[in-house]
Amino acid sequence: MTVKDIVNKLELKVFCGEEHLDREVRGGYVSDLLSDVMGNASEGDVWVTLQTHKNVMAVASLKEVAAVILVKGHNPDDDTLAQGVEEGIPMLGTEKETFELTGKLYGLIHSEKEA
Repeated sequence: MTVKDIVNKLELKVFCGEEHLDREVRGGYVSDLLSDVMGNASEGDVWVTLQTHKNVMAVASLKEVAAVILVKGHNPDDDTLAQGVEEGIPMLGTEKETFELTGKLYGLIHSEKEA
């Protein structure tokens, strides 16, 4: 499954990184604590958060996540978008609550793995 598949199936907004939507998604990680993500997220994960500052993109790059999804209608800061473009990581958004989005994301990723 690619980031583009997730964007289309979950009707996500693409804030930046359109040219990197072909990245393969291997799993997901949900946290708003940067230190938690640094210690536990894996390469190829889709990271779900409500954090919008540019350090999110620095951590996303460090962990080589496939994409970052902002929930609850949060929009990234201008610095965050610039960092996302520089790092080449798609930043996506949704109005959905974290719980709802995560359940749908889990279902998509695991149905793909079982196929």
